[in-house]
Amino acid sequence: MAAVAPIEAPMKLEGRFKAIVVCWILGLGSLVSWNSMLTIGDYYYKLFPDYHPSRVLTLVYQPFAIGTMAILAYNESKIDTRKRNIAGYILFFLCTLGLIVIDLATSGKGGIGNYIGICVFVAGFGVADAHVQGGMVGDLAFMKPEFIQSFFAGLAASGALTSGLRLITKAAFDKSSNGLRKGTLLFLAISTFFEFLCIFLYSFVFGNLPIVKYYRMNAAREGSKTVTSDLAAAGIQTESADNDSNLPDRLSTKQLLYKNIDYALDLFLIYVLTLSIFPGFLYENTGKHDLGSWYPLVLIAMYNVWDLIARYIPLIKSLKMESRKGLMIAILSRFLFIPAFYFTAKYGDQGWMIMLISLLGLTNGYLTVCVMTVAPKGCTGPEANALGNLLVLFLLGGIFAGVALDWLWIIGNGSF
Repeated sequence: MAAVAPIEAPMKLEGRFKAIVVCWILGLGSLVSWNSMLTIGDYYYKLFPDYHPSRVLTLVYQPFAIGTMAILAYNESKIDTRKRNIAGYILFFLCTLGLIVIDLATSGKGGIGNYIGICVFVAGFGVADAHVQGGMVGDLAFMKPEFIQSFFAGLAASGALTSGLRLITKAAFDKSSNGLRKGTLLFLAISTFFEFLCIFLYSFVFGNLPIVKYYRMNAAREGSKTVTSDLAAAGIQTESADNDSNLPDRLSTKQLLYKNIDYALDLFLIYVLTLSIFPGFLYENTGKHDLGSWYPLVLIAMYNVWDLIARYIPLIKSLKMESRKGLMIAILSRFLFIPAFYFTAKYGDQGWMIMLISLLGLTNGYLTVCVMTVAPKGCTGPEANALGNLLVLFLLGGIFAGVALDWLWIIGNGSF
């Protein structure tokens, strides 16, 4: 097993601020492609009005994400983290570019063939998501908590950014000929650029920051096999140990799951609730209001903005929830959103719905960061890496279950 000689902590942890910024951008790149798909839903509803795009594309995405994540989590200790993350960002880049190509090649026409082609690229997003989210969370779990907080803030920022860009492009092209398609293509081009930026930053910048090298070397000392290639890529040589007797014992993946099952269930329950409402319910079950075609875009934007704001609240120590029982109670109480959304859609006006979706985003972002930053405390580097993968697996499992349950809103509200 690879090991390195003990090293001293850098006096000022050089590169801390740069690492926080890079983590934020890498988080943004991890979901900007998928959030682009959610945000341009109005365009796909125009092309494929009978195929429930927001629900079907999400349902295509999730099995590939959770299936790939399960395989990667099981084999976490054998997988090269650096190559895994780079492969994920490259796949995101290629699939986002593919959506542009398929639209240009078909001149923006509908039809089942084009729909299937889009579904193929969406499946690619799922595979890429599993590579990047699990890999990055595992990589950052044994570093400073603010790194993983910044990464998850970047995830939320991708939603806020795409929503803002979508509103701008809709306003800019709304009255022009074929304006919806022009705005969508510009939108996808911007997303493609961000994916390329993430490939560059992770490949050539992140691993060379002194503070990142420091944490990875400590993880290597604790017996992590997944960081040695990162060190080699950064020009740091590790020494091969003759035996593993000097390395600390680590809990197995099964033991880690048993010890942290409440945190895993927390994430599952957060996202099963959120995705049972967002985004399908917002597009198909909120009725018609004064905002017209802007209404679902405004709802999605409000969710994303408050989700982003909430992910910075735990940085205020007095406002961060760390109690395991408190987190579970808060997460279970969110299921009151289900009757609240039902009755608001049936009897309330758009103002109440905007307030409700804002609260959904606020609680989603806050509770996610609280769980993700508290769970790895007390773990060794290899344990934190494995736990990060397990937590993302349950998070994606919650998303998949929520997406499936989202179809229940259709019952009594129209045909399939």
